[in-house]
Parts: sequence; C-alpha cells; structure tokens
Amino acid sequence: MTATLQMGHIGLNVSDLARSKRFYQDLLGFENKLESVEKGRKFVLLGRGQEVLLTLWEQSKGKYAPGQPGLHHLSFQAKSMEEVRTAESTLKALNIDFQYSGVVPHAEGSASGGIFFHDPDGLRLEIFAPTGADGMHAPVAGAPSCGFF
Repeated sequence: MTATLQMGHIGLNVSDLARSKRFYQDLLGFENKLESVEKGRKFVLLGRGQEVLLTLWEQSKGKYAPGQPGLHHLSFQAKSMEEVRTAESTLKALNIDFQYSGVVPHAEGSASGGIFFHDPDGLRLEIFAPTGADGMHAPVAGAPSCGFF
C-alpha cells in the first residue's frame, strides 16, 4: 500500500489568515480554492488547477517555534534557477529577510541550491532548483544549507 502513496497537500497553522494568504499567493501564485472566514473556523485552501497544494488554518498565536518538535522547514522545488531568482525578486519586493545572501548551494560542490527565508509567522521556507548552483560556495560547512537556519 505505501508504494502508491504520494505527497498530498501541506497544512500550516497561521496567526493571521489574510496576511499569510496574501504572502503565499504573491510568492507562489496559488489560486484560492475554498475559504472560510467564519469566526473560529478560518481557513483557505490554495492550489493550481484542480490540485489543492497548501492549506492555511488560523489556529495559532505567536511565532513558529523551531526548538519544538514538528515541521523543520517547508521546501518548494522550482524547475530552474531562473524561477528561483524570480521568487527572490518577489520576496525582495515584499521586504522579506533572507537567511543567506542570495542563492546558495545545498552543500559545497552541489549543483542544487536555492534561497532560504521565513514566512510572516517565522516558518522556515526554501525555494530551490535541482541544478544551477554549480561553483557557488555553501554558507554552512559539512551540512545542508537548509539544516540549521
């Protein structure tokens, strides 16, 4: 049975549904598939075409706590480094702070790499491409760049 399973959607708890919805739609171009703004039941399902890819649930207070068990980071794969650079420009226009300066490889000598940043609730995010980071220097020695931010 497990050989047929695929990743479905990702569900995130957020502290401000409207803010997070704008962030993810501006960044990823996701469409609004279904939304509720009913008090105590605020959520939005975001996706492309027929697929729901990300669900946001307004069920949190405060900021993401990286020191607690749970999600380490959320990674989105782009088709090319050009797409990663486009996302980087979008994030800069939104005044988002990056973990590292620009695109970095996943490890020293790796062809894959991307950008690392935080969403409005502090959740660690990555947008990467499988190739295009050749010759760049990794910011973290001996570990993946996505591992300790």
